[in-house]
Amino acid sequence: MSNIGLRDLILIGHVIRPQGITGLLRIVSYAQSRETFLQAGSVFLDKAQNELEEREVIDIRPHGSLYLLRLSGLNLIDQAEIFRGAGIYIRKDSLIKSDEDEFFYYELLGLDVYLITGQYLGVLKEIFPTGGNDVYVVESQGKEFLIPAIHQVVKEINIPQKRMVISPVKGLLDL
Repeated sequence: MSNIGLRDLILIGHVIRPQGITGLLRIVSYAQSRETFLQAGSVFLDKAQNELEEREVIDIRPHGSLYLLRLSGLNLIDQAEIFRGAGIYIRKDSLIKSDEDEFFYYELLGLDVYLITGQYLGVLKEIFPTGGNDVYVVESQGKEFLIPAIHQVVKEINIPQKRMVISPVKGLLDL
């Protein structure tokens, strides 16, 4: 395995169990599409504490609400069984943005959130995907604010400065 650590990776799914006897893995995917796995080319599986194993992605296909993942070197059920419950990671640098205005969750979590007036609001702690737009959960002094991820509210995102600026619509921050 190459010299890579968890800081260079992003979790994109987990193995539920082997599927059949030919080494397939039944997985839950956190990625928006199977293309994320294919574009990455390989995945890292955490088979033991702090032990990552890299495997080439051969194929991934839908299986109901789950996916079946075929990886290099996994041809028998016994080989696949080792990865039951394992997290599935890819390199962060293998992710492809389709738009300059697009951000990955891992980039947004932990950002300091400010109002357009300069007042500090809190830290972005969680993101809820909701059909139309995501909702950011911003925590401050034991309070949570739900911020819609829309252009009318989110005015600036600066990843290098770990900063987000919002212009709340009327009533958004009222308790």
